[in-house]
Amino acid sequence: MLRKTLDQFPLSRPYLIVTAIAVALFWPTWFRLVGEWLKWEQVLAHGLPTFAIFIGLLLIHPPAPTDRPTQRGFPIAGSLALIVTVAAWALLELVRIDTLTYLMLPAGLLALAWALLGFRAMLRFLPYVLLFGLSLPIWSDLVPYLVVLATTVVTKLVSGMGITALIEGANITLPYGRLVIADGCSGIRYFAISILLAMMMAILNDFRWKGWVAAIAVGAGLALVVNWVRITALVVIADQSNMESSLVADHETFGWAIYAAFVIPVMWLAPVRRRSGVPPGQAPRLLGKGFAVVVAAFLIGPLGISLAHSRATDSPTWTLTLPGMTAVPSESLPLPLSVPERLAQQAWSAGPGTWVYLAQARKESREDKLVPYLPPRVPGGTWFRTDQSADYGSDIRIHQHLSERRQVVIAERFQVGSYMTSSYTRAKLLQIPATLSGENRFALIAVQSTCAPRSCNSAVERVRSTLQNLSLEPAR
Repeated sequence: MLRKTLDQFPLSRPYLIVTAIAVALFWPTWFRLVGEWLKWEQVLAHGLPTFAIFIGLLLIHPPAPTDRPTQRGFPIAGSLALIVTVAAWALLELVRIDTLTYLMLPAGLLALAWALLGFRAMLRFLPYVLLFGLSLPIWSDLVPYLVVLATTVVTKLVSGMGITALIEGANITLPYGRLVIADGCSGIRYFAISILLAMMMAILNDFRWKGWVAAIAVGAGLALVVNWVRITALVVIADQSNMESSLVADHETFGWAIYAAFVIPVMWLAPVRRRSGVPPGQAPRLLGKGFAVVVAAFLIGPLGISLAHSRATDSPTWTLTLPGMTAVPSESLPLPLSVPERLAQQAWSAGPGTWVYLAQARKESREDKLVPYLPPRVPGGTWFRTDQSADYGSDIRIHQHLSERRQVVIAERFQVGSYMTSSYTRAKLLQIPATLSGENRFALIAVQSTCAPRSCNSAVERVRSTLQNLSLEPAR
C-alpha cells in the first residue's frame, strides 16, 4: 500500500496543493468547520473522519490522469468562476450565514482546481469534492424533513398493523405511554453514513455518473428503510411490553444492529474493481498564471470582509408602540417561547386574550451574527402544530397543548436593520444588505392569542389586527 501511494503521489500532489490553498483562502470558514467537527455532535460525528477519508483517497486512489495534453493556456472561465465564488463567499461570511458559507467550500475547491489545473482536472476532482461535502454541518437542516417522512411512513405502518394508538403529528400515544418521533428518530446518522459508504465505493471503483447515481440511490434508500423499520419495531415492542422493555428507553444499540443487518449484505454484494498499477496518462500541472487570480481572490475575500466590517455603526434599542399596551412578564405568555439568552426579551398584553413579545439583540463584534441562530421557538414535547394552520396562510400558526388541549395562534415577524419579513430564511438573507448598510440590530416580534373552545377564527383576526397596528421604533 505504501509503495503504491508513493508511486501515485505525483497524481495526488496537484490536488493536495489546491486543497491547501483553499484552506488558506477560505480560512475563517475552515476554522469554524474544524470547531464543528471537534464537537462530535450526533449529526456531525462523521465530519472529521470524512475529511480524513477525503485526504486518504487523494493519496491512495487519486483522480485518474487525463490522456490528453495538459492545458497550458490561461483558464479564463476558471478564473472568473474563482472570483465569483470568492465574492459570494465573502458576502456570506460577512453576515455569518454559516450553512451557505460551508457550502461555498466545495465550490471554492472546484473553482481553484479549474483556475490552477484546468477544466478536465476539475472534473476528475469533482467526485472527491462531493465526498468532502458530506463532512459539512448541513445535515441538521435535513432533520425536520426526515422526521416528517418517518412520521408519515411509520404511522401508516402502525395503522396497518392494527395497533391501538392515538397518532397526533409526531406523537404516538399507546395504552401505557407515549412515543415521540423526535429529531433523534430522523435517522440522519444512518443517512449520512450510507451515502458516505456509497460515495467511497463509487470512487474506488471509478464509476461513471450512472454508477454514482445508482450507488447513492441505494445508499439513501437503504438508510431510510432501516430507520422506518427501527421506529416501527420500537412501537411494536413498546406495545407488546406495555412500555417496560429496556429498548424503549435505550434504543441506540438496537438501531445500529438493524443497520448492520441491512448494510453488511449490501456491502458484501457490492462490485469491486481494482486499479492495476499507476494509471497511464499525464498528471495535471499547476498553471502559473492562475496564481495571479488567487492573489486577487485573497484581496476580494479576507481583505474585503475586514473593510466591510469597519463600516458598522451604533444603533439605539428598539421599542414597540401599540395603543393600549400593558407591560407583562415574558413568562406570562400562553405559549412559552425559547430564544437564545443573548436576546433581550419584553412582553405586553394587547387586549383580551392577546399578547405581544419582543426579543432583540445588537451585533457586538465581527464574530457575532446579525440574525442569531434561532432554534424552534415552541417546545415540541408539550405542543404540536395543528393542521388548521394551513387554512390561515403561511404566516399564521396554530399550536395545541398535548394534555390540556388548549390552542394558541401565533405569528412572527423578523426585523433585520430596516428590513422586515415573516420568514426566518429570508431574514438570514436580508443580513447581507443590512450589514453592507452598516446596520447591526435584529428583533423577533411574536403576537399570540388564545383560541375559543370551538374555533380559532377570532384569535386569528386579533393577531392580524395587532400586527397591522404595532410599530417598532428607536427607544428614547
